[in-house]
Amino acid sequence: MGQLRGRYLHWAVTAASCQAFLLLGYDQGVMSGLVGADNQFGKTFNNPDSTMQGLLTSIYDIGCAVGCLLSLVVGHRFGRRKMIMAGGSIMIIGTIILGSSYTTAQFLVGRIVTGLGNGINSSTVPAYQSELARPELRGMLLSAQGTVTILGLCIAYWLDYGLSFVDTPVQWRFPISFQAFFAVFLVLQMIPLPDSPRWLCEQDRSDEAASVLARLQVAQPANESHPDVVHLRRQIESSIEIESAGGPFKYKELWSGGQMGNLRRMILAAVVNIQQQFTGSNMINYYAPIVYQNAMHLSRNLSLILGGCTSLAYLVGSIIPLWSMDKFGRRASLMFSAAGLCFCFVMTAILLSIGTTPCAYAATVFYPSEISTTRIRARAQAFGGFVNWICVFIVVQVTPTAIDNIGWRTFIIFACFCFAWIPMVYFFFPETKGLELEDVDHLFEKGGITGGVFETRGFPVYPGYHRTMNAERIEKQAETETTHVEV
Repeated sequence: MGQLRGRYLHWAVTAASCQAFLLLGYDQGVMSGLVGADNQFGKTFNNPDSTMQGLLTSIYDIGCAVGCLLSLVVGHRFGRRKMIMAGGSIMIIGTIILGSSYTTAQFLVGRIVTGLGNGINSSTVPAYQSELARPELRGMLLSAQGTVTILGLCIAYWLDYGLSFVDTPVQWRFPISFQAFFAVFLVLQMIPLPDSPRWLCEQDRSDEAASVLARLQVAQPANESHPDVVHLRRQIESSIEIESAGGPFKYKELWSGGQMGNLRRMILAAVVNIQQQFTGSNMINYYAPIVYQNAMHLSRNLSLILGGCTSLAYLVGSIIPLWSMDKFGRRASLMFSAAGLCFCFVMTAILLSIGTTPCAYAATVFYPSEISTTRIRARAQAFGGFVNWICVFIVVQVTPTAIDNIGWRTFIIFACFCFAWIPMVYFFFPETKGLELEDVDHLFEKGGITGGVFETRGFPVYPGYHRTMNAERIEKQAETETTHVEV
């Protein structure tokens, strides 16, 4: 374990997390410039039709879903850090298979293996980042993951375009292999980083957790006996003690109601990912050039250029959550972006043009990791990731066929999904901005919030609720520490 401390450690964790999502974004965009054209890729794989194009692209998402399930089953045993390093290593192996492919079968296997590694990363990194981030910066830092995801998308789009003028197999072999560059750096970046202090406490390694908490202190150099470190350690241990009162973890807990409201947490983790995908964002991510070419009937060259420009507009828009997420909250960002997407898809259907709003992507990245308890956080994140990638598979698989058969009407379908997203967020999603992860539990405690029409839905019912809840937690902690001293 390295000796990074304070801000340097926070930024190193953020950089590694962003590297994982840069890789994710690159993978989402790299196929867009390869399929759907009479190019070197088509010649190598017998000019696949729209159905096979969908399969070559979407089978990756099945691998991602399997990777999420793997994280759900074994991730808690090995910890966040080791799982991320394993995910990056698996992606390197998958990239080797892809870059050396000469048959459709080998390429499909490579896509599945690469997806497996990405599924592990996408279901582990948000939990890892959220558990090490400072509460007041968590929204901004996690939103940065969405921004670099789109940066990876831009890199893939423009690399595809630049190599589209190369009339050799390098045209597709280099961009499909380049993802290994990001995967290698991800593994190297994780080597000096610590594991999550919350996971360490769960493994009865509280002394190691205290050491990590001391290294995470920013205001001044701290050791394991510093009052702030002792306070955070006790807070985590108390939360784990409450959650572990029922004995060893059982998978049926994920679907139970009870005092902690796990069932609702799991439903929210699934729904936020379902809605993310059926707002049509990955139709744009994976197929922007194909949409321009087949739905708008533009030339291949112009479609590639417009696809790259769309990704740049997407990148500019993704910067907004860096400052708005903690100011306006997760719910407002999700509802606003859904409304914007709905308007864009309606206008697309009417005017045959494309627009997109990426704020929902950033919020979706970390919402499941914030609303889950320490006891189920990694598993809930993995489950949410599994649902996400299954939905991505559906959207990516059907998009080429839908564009071929119903054209612009495809956008109306996604516009309807976007519109439905707004009331669902308003009525059923709690706000988590500015809260310690342990404080989020109070939003789901049975009977923990009273008053108003939302009393059974876990919503803060007055503006000062978050501050009051934090004050009550601190007051109780102070009483505990005073009692400890008196004894």
